[in-house]
Amino acid sequence: MVDAAIMVYKTIPATREAQKTIHLILHLIALVLGSVGVYAVFKFHNELHIANLYTLHSWLGITTISLFGLQWVLGFFSFVFPKARSYARASFIPWHVFLGSVVFLLAICTAESGLVEKFTFLKLQSGQQEALIVNFIGLLIFLFALSVGLTVVLPSRFQ
Repeated sequence: MVDAAIMVYKTIPATREAQKTIHLILHLIALVLGSVGVYAVFKFHNELHIANLYTLHSWLGITTISLFGLQWVLGFFSFVFPKARSYARASFIPWHVFLGSVVFLLAICTAESGLVEKFTFLKLQSGQQEALIVNFIGLLIFLFALSVGLTVVLPSRFQ
């Protein structure tokens, strides 16, 4: 969801207002789903009496969802309702883009560290079928991040 919302301005031929609305809605859906995911993890850990927030993956995840929520709220009040003045919006846009990129990269790092954590918990060794699958998924996540990054930074004529 986040990737699609990031790429809206480059990939959807629509008015700027329509692109902004799609961007907002896709990010809202991602925020709700991410929050449900965090709730599910805490619930699962609490039911099985597993400690919470003890791995790098969990720390990155909490940081990612928190910054993502902050980014959404700031973006909503700056660009949608009640809307900041045009000069304030113009000065906030580069920071909005930067923080959005940081949150996206944090989400990628969270996913990759989650794979490493799963690899460790399952005590996988090289050559095992499961280890190959986990490594392949890790490479796909990396390539996905590269493709989103390229889509965002390349001028539209290259797409």
